[in-house]
Amino acid sequence: MTKKLGKVVIAMSGGVDSSVAAALLKKQGYEVVGVMLQLWSEAGKESENKCCTLDSQSLAQQVASILEIPFHAINAKQIFRDTVVEYFLQGYIQGITPNPCIFCNKQMRWGYMLDLALDIGAEKIATGHYAKTSLGPNGTIQLLKAKDKEKDQSYFLYTLSQKELSRTIFPLADYTKEEVRLLAQKFGLPVAERQESQDLCFLGKSTTKDFLIRNAPEAIKPGLILNTSGKVLGEHDGLAFYTIGQRKGIGIAAPQPFYVVEKRIKDNTLIVGTIDELGKDELTASEVNWISGSPPQKTFRGQTKIRYKAREALSTITPQPNKRALVKFQKPLRDITPGQAAVFYVNEVCLGGGIIQAQATK
Repeated sequence: MTKKLGKVVIAMSGGVDSSVAAALLKKQGYEVVGVMLQLWSEAGKESENKCCTLDSQSLAQQVASILEIPFHAINAKQIFRDTVVEYFLQGYIQGITPNPCIFCNKQMRWGYMLDLALDIGAEKIATGHYAKTSLGPNGTIQLLKAKDKEKDQSYFLYTLSQKELSRTIFPLADYTKEEVRLLAQKFGLPVAERQESQDLCFLGKSTTKDFLIRNAPEAIKPGLILNTSGKVLGEHDGLAFYTIGQRKGIGIAAPQPFYVVEKRIKDNTLIVGTIDELGKDELTASEVNWISGSPPQKTFRGQTKIRYKAREALSTITPQPNKRALVKFQKPLRDITPGQAAVFYVNEVCLGGGIIQAQATK
């Protein structure tokens, strides 16, 4: 008889990752409770939400039934709208490019859902993230990259604290995506071949531009396009529609392609330049979270990711007062974008990260 290991709430989406994570927990002997958070969508577009459609809920319920675990769909639409969607909108209103998925993890899974789990007597929560935890040499819980480096999602989890990690299980830590799909077949789950979406769930079939036009028209303020010497080249449609490093869609004919070099929020100006003018070799991150609970005492060498799909870049990282950090790169990076996250690693260990605030001149 399998030994019971305690009650765990698993975040279920109807996808293969969370479904297999639930199955693995059940097999290991946990008392598993499946929970799907029903998230906000624009009125009339509920069927377009990428993560909690009626079809997704039906699949999650089927998986729970097969595994013989309780399943609850929880209405979290208003808190999601008031926190995650508002964070997204305010970022664009302020002229930056936010990453709402990171904020969602912190607010919804390790905020709202963790509180729900503790309220029903669960000891831990689990998700289908590809990430790993380990006990560090000084007794702290470390966040590590998953076995599957192509799917590793530690980047999205840098905001977690010691308290939150101590309540967390990542069942897929030591599996590849291919192995997870094979396990879904082995467990007889109807999600083995289900494809995943990389898009923001609440955008549905909309583009970011269309979503902002409907929900944050104040973010759309046309202004001037200048080159790096200050010459007026044209007009932009609104800073919200451009991102650092962008080439297409600028709408200026020139012998050499222009790239977005800077979004100057103070005067609503878009600065463009040639590829040789694109790239910065340092950044400042704010709202920095150190997963260990305290910042390193001195500058250290590591690797920094400036986007989820970006390669890690060799860098020196200097903790600064007021939850800030200065990051200097060995080589200039093209796509340092205010509002995105800079996440710090030393080899396999994710030390933390923060929000990119400023760019230094190359």
